[in-house]
Amino acid sequence: MIGRSGNPTLNEKTFANQGNYENQERMTIGGTVNKSFMALALLVGAAVISWTMFANGYNMNPYLIGGVIGGAILALIISFVPTTAPFLTPIYAIAKGLFLGAISARFEAWQGGITLQAVLLTMCVFMGMLLVYRLGLIKATDGFRKGVITATAGVALVYLFSFILGFFGITIPYLHESSLIGIGISVVIIIIAALNFILDFNLIEEGAEQGAPKYMEWYGAFGLLVTLVWLYIEIIRLLAKIANRD
Repeated sequence: MIGRSGNPTLNEKTFANQGNYENQERMTIGGTVNKSFMALALLVGAAVISWTMFANGYNMNPYLIGGVIGGAILALIISFVPTTAPFLTPIYAIAKGLFLGAISARFEAWQGGITLQAVLLTMCVFMGMLLVYRLGLIKATDGFRKGVITATAGVALVYLFSFILGFFGITIPYLHESSLIGIGISVVIIIIAALNFILDFNLIEEGAEQGAPKYMEWYGAFGLLVTLVWLYIEIIRLLAKIANRD
């Protein structure tokens, strides 16, 4: 049976419930890697465009809002209808790229060099988790899956409550603060995000072994992109908290 991923876009039924696909092309790890690089290239390209527009004085609020709302809508559609992944994942990557470019430019304007640090750390964490997974240092056991899934759901709920309470002028203590506790919370969230890669890698590997349909390569790429974007945002927020203490 396919293992579960803490990533909400990838779960135990992702590959198992795609119907009868005996006569279809099958998913491969290599194909998923290629699709992931394509999606990442689109995200980076859109981020560069958004960054340049910010530098030229454009109002980036529409791109920030559109990236968040549009990205969320696309993510829901892809999650519930995986067959749309080949068409909507590139659009999702562009939407998120526009958002990340704008938000990164704002951070950079406030603290020079913070974006490069965040990008490098994100890539290092991703490559590190991939190496750890390939070496078998961390295995996606049932207990590990349940722990990561529970922790991820907990983080999502905290952010949801924070968003809702913000409309009433209420803030959750420490979550967005630059105190040592606030920094510690960010570190814990980054660890949770990073551990999601282990489950994502395992799920994609098992999907390829079971011969999932070809379009699931794009779905796997989408799932990895979701985790990567989350990790980057958490890392740049952590760096901003640290910089704010100087």
